[in-house]
Amino acid sequence: MSENVFTYAAPGLKFGRGASEEIGWDVQQLCGATAEGGPARRVLLVTDPGVAATGHPDRIAGAMRSRGLDVVVYAGARVEPTDASLEDAIAHARDAGPFDAVVAVGGGSAIDTAKAVDLLLTNDGELMDYVNAPVGGGRAPEHPLLPLVAVPTTTGTGAESTTICVLDVLALKVKTGISHARLRPTLAVVDPDLTMTQPAMVTASCGMDILCHALESWTARWFGDFAAKQPEQRVPYCGANPIADMWAEKSLTLLAGAFRRAVHDGSDREAREQMALAATFAGLGFGNAGVHVPHACAYPIAGRVRDYRPEGYPPDEPIVPHGMAVVMTAPAAFDLTFDASPDRHRRAAELLGGEGEPLPDVLRGLMRDVGLPSGLAELGYGSADVDDLVEGALKQQRLLATAPIDVTADDLATVFRRSLEHW
Repeated sequence: MSENVFTYAAPGLKFGRGASEEIGWDVQQLCGATAEGGPARRVLLVTDPGVAATGHPDRIAGAMRSRGLDVVVYAGARVEPTDASLEDAIAHARDAGPFDAVVAVGGGSAIDTAKAVDLLLTNDGELMDYVNAPVGGGRAPEHPLLPLVAVPTTTGTGAESTTICVLDVLALKVKTGISHARLRPTLAVVDPDLTMTQPAMVTASCGMDILCHALESWTARWFGDFAAKQPEQRVPYCGANPIADMWAEKSLTLLAGAFRRAVHDGSDREAREQMALAATFAGLGFGNAGVHVPHACAYPIAGRVRDYRPEGYPPDEPIVPHGMAVVMTAPAAFDLTFDASPDRHRRAAELLGGEGEPLPDVLRGLMRDVGLPSGLAELGYGSADVDDLVEGALKQQRLLATAPIDVTADDLATVFRRSLEHW
């Protein structure tokens, strides 16, 4: 029997220039009033050193303190979180607690760190207990989480809208995640002014994450093509559906007009605002429909990095930023999935400004225009790495299940080989 039900959920949303100035009031409403004569409500603010240096977290912490809230700032989140960095953050929060709410200020890394911290402040066990199987225990949280307010300072990850926390498991050299509806933030506060300090390569990489979120949810397996589920079997990623389609289509339209402008002129306020809207719309779409092949391939690309250090990111450790890792295989992946829904692939190319070119060619042109690497070879990978990358991608069955075709190991090998050099 085929499925005939789809689900949709989203956080509360506050969007606009200056929205972050109202966070003191927002958090106060979520925490509830302090009892007369009692201790102030306590808030944990999670950020990373780079974002802390912009001054945004201190300003937001000050706004909360002006409302009588007791704020503890943790500025140790790692760009591209690992199991070790999350465990450090959890330990710090447990020692500094208890808290009444959590606020994340930063990119997807800070927001994902806050999700993990919130999970382990409110539920027993260790981090790996909750990591998706087969990498971790796949345990579901038993208790509600604290209110979480996500304040993105980058435009791309969609972490402010989703139920996912992404991390690298260092010992296994694999990127995986924790996925549960309770991880979705309570409120997303999207202030385009906070993104004005994004370096060009960060804008390019994060923008590609927006792009792939929209494209993958738009081309995902239709919700009605899955087998029927019982209520307790439903997961956040339910496949392409009419509501997610609406958000994806609008996101692609915004990207077509703003992406190149935001990368080449970071001071273009209109382009920055449109990118923030595109990221929000894509997050509202893929956070319910899901993503598939490019994201599954991205996890081993990022997890097995050797020496690549992109401009605009912390130089102390090698890193393949998430959005860059995702888009590296996108042209070959969408060539693979084309026959499942030719009209959708053609429509996506048209929405992105293509004039009859196939979607993979439109993507390669955009990648080149915003200054991304020419393929996996530039990131340090070669033909000898393909089998290892395929093994890592095959572990992402939660994502591959959303693909519009049944993806085999041979399919993934072809995708990786065709992604070594794009031009």
